[in-house]
Amino acid sequence: MSTLRVYKMRANAVIPRYATSGAAGMDLAACLDDRLVIAPGKTARVPTGLKIELPAGHEGQVRPRSGLAARQGVTVLNAPGTIDEDYRGEVQVLLINHGNADFTIKSGDRIAQLIVAQVSRVAIDVVDDETGLGGTERGRSGFGSTGI
Repeated sequence: MSTLRVYKMRANAVIPRYATSGAAGMDLAACLDDRLVIAPGKTARVPTGLKIELPAGHEGQVRPRSGLAARQGVTVLNAPGTIDEDYRGEVQVLLINHGNADFTIKSGDRIAQLIVAQVSRVAIDVVDDETGLGGTERGRSGFGSTGI
């Protein structure tokens, strides 16, 4: 099992944890001095008060919490947000309110989830023309060509 190292920048920061034994993601919580209100259609960068060290060969994926999206219309703006293994700054979550009412966050509220996933790195091979890419059943059919 790989290890995620976590540093609490502030005393009220919440260490990420899996809510259930079968959960894929760990909950990320807001770490705020005061309540934060996100108006409909607006965005906010929400601090977690945490710095992390991901295991080598892994990334952190910051994803929405389905309950917030379904009930409040609040989601992660750049979902999934990527945390590179060499990033050592504070983990922050970019939220957007797609709902019709103000959304209020207080310190300790669960705002997103963090998935730690292995990353494959590849070599780049530039080919002279598109035949160097190899054929597929789909061929040249474009975006949306497989239907709904």
